[in-house]
Amino acid sequence: MNSAIHPEANPEANLAGNPEAQPTWKIKLLYDSQCPLCLHEVNFLRRKDADRGLVAFVDVVADDYDPQLHGGVDYEAAMARIHAVLPDGTVIQNVEVFRRVYEVLGMGWVYAITKLPIVGWIADAVYGIWAKWRLQLTGRPNLKTILAERNQRLCETGRCDIGRR
Repeated sequence: MNSAIHPEANPEANLAGNPEAQPTWKIKLLYDSQCPLCLHEVNFLRRKDADRGLVAFVDVVADDYDPQLHGGVDYEAAMARIHAVLPDGTVIQNVEVFRRVYEVLGMGWVYAITKLPIVGWIADAVYGIWAKWRLQLTGRPNLKTILAERNQRLCETGRCDIGRR
């Protein structure tokens, strides 16, 4: 897909022409559509959202991904670990993203235990290991290679710094 935001959850659509308008989504999830496990989770969450628009799903791999529209999270940061943006512009990352998304979708009990300090710390540590190795574990090149390939592709179309704003 060549659009960073899926049309069924366009977080900026209801803000056009009215900068004071509040978005209808409750959380904007930034995800890597080329990661098979990430995409599996996103598809599950989309089904749970059931077209309610509570979660805005943003594909950071899309060539037109613009960090300025998504909490300033650049492509490299978004690929290094999971991020989400709240309606007030707050950027969250790691297990907190899953906890918040699941809460918004009425399934907060799944990650509720991670609110306990020690469990939350362990969950973040385990997620950190996953984030560090997920590209290799899913059969993809390392992040440095992916960044170089993306930059080359974007430069060939005259958009070298779209992911670096």
